[in-house]
Amino acid sequence: MPFTTVKTEELIENMKQKDAEFAKQWDESRNEYKLIQEMIRIRKEQHITQTQLAQMTGNKQQSISRIEKKLVKPSLASFCKIINALGYDLKIVKK
Repeated sequence: MPFTTVKTEELIENMKQKDAEFAKQWDESRNEYKLIQEMIRIRKEQHITQTQLAQMTGNKQQSISRIEKKLVKPSLASFCKIINALGYDLKIVKK
């Protein structure tokens, strides 16, 4: 059976146009995704392992891994604890 090509971006845009609730959920998840991606980038840039970050925050390595794989959503308090351990603060700015 041959592989089929799926135009993911086009499919998502069509779904967003057809379903307002899907669009809302998608956009919210993208913001979360971007924050976690930035956290991962900072951790790697500082040459900190998941195990080291876990020790710095009082978590288990598995917890950090689940967050980075987007299997769980960290609470705001947990996320702030992680980024604070990396030397950063979370800041709210007007769009």
